Amino acid sequence: MVGPFEQALLAAMIFVIMLGMGASLTPRDFYLALRRPYGLAVGVVSQYGFMPFIGFLMTLALALPEPIAIGLLIMSCMPGGTTSNIFAYFSKGNLALSVLMTVTSTVFGVILIPIVLVIYATALDLEIPRENIIATLVILLVPVAIGMGLRKISANIGAVTEFFGSALALFFIAFIAISWIPRNWQFLLTTTPATYFAAIMLGVFGILVGYLFARSLKLHPRNVRTIALETGIQNGPLAVAIIALTFPSDEQQGIMAVAALYSLFIVITSTLVTLIFRRANTAAEQKIPDSLL
Repeated sequence: MVGPFEQALLAAMIFVIMLGMGASLTPRDFYLALRRPYGLAVGVVSQYGFMPFIGFLMTLALALPEPIAIGLLIMSCMPGGTTSNIFAYFSKGNLALSVLMTVTSTVFGVILIPIVLVIYATALDLEIPRENIIATLVILLVPVAIGMGLRKISANIGAVTEFFGSALALFFIAFIAISWIPRNWQFLLTTTPATYFAAIMLGVFGILVGYLFARSLKLHPRNVRTIALETGIQNGPLAVAIIALTFPSDEQQGIMAVAALYSLFIVITSTLVTLIFRRANTAAEQKIPDSLL
C-alpha cells in the first residue's frame, strides 16, 4: 500500500508532471488539432479503443483476482504520458504527433476513462468508484491549465516547467522502485505469474496493436512508430495516483500491483522497441511524412 508520506509525495509529483504537460501546450495546439481531426481520432481509438479492450481480454484469459483485475483495467484505460513523447523522439518518430496524442488522450480522458471503466467493469462484475475517479481526473486538469498559463506568461518559464515535468515522470519510476516495492516485497513474492504477465504484456500488446493499426492506415513509418509507442505507453504515474487517491489504504496493495509493475517494465520494453525502431530507420523514411497534424 501507499503510506501518508508517499501519498503526499505522489500527489506533488503528479502535480508537477501535469504542470509540465500543460507548459508544453498553447491554445494554437488545440486549434491545429481541431483542424486536423484525423490525428485526434487516431489517438482516441488507440488509447480508449484498443488498450481497454486488451486489458479486458487479458483479465478474462488470465482469470485474475478482483483487485488485480481492477488495477489492470484502470491501467489499460489511462491516457498517454510524457514518457511516450521521450521514446517517440529517440525512436525518430513524429514528436508533434506524439504530443498531440498525449494531450488528446489526457483531456478526453476526463470523460472517456470513467465511461470505459464502467463498461468493462460491469461486463466483469467489478465494483469501481467512478465518482471518485472523475473527481480525481478533474482535479488533475488544474495543473495542466496552470502550466498553459505559465507558458503564455513566459516561454522560458514554460520550457523549464516542461523539462522538470518530463524529468519527474522518469524519476517516478525510481520512486516506485525505492518506496513501493520494498514495502510490498512479500506481496510481490507471492504474486502469481499471471499478474507479472499482465503488467508486462499490456505494454507489449499495446505497442504491437498500435503498430499494426498504423500500418493498416498506410501511414509514414515515422507516424507508425509514434502511434505504436503512444498506444502501448500509458500514464503509469496517473494510474498510481488515481488508485492511491480513490481506494481505501487496505485495498490499495493488490489494485496497485499492475500499475506499479507496469511503470517499471514499460521503460525496459519501450527501450528495446526504440532500439529496434532506430535500426529500422532507413533512408527512404527520411522523406517528409504524411502529417496527421
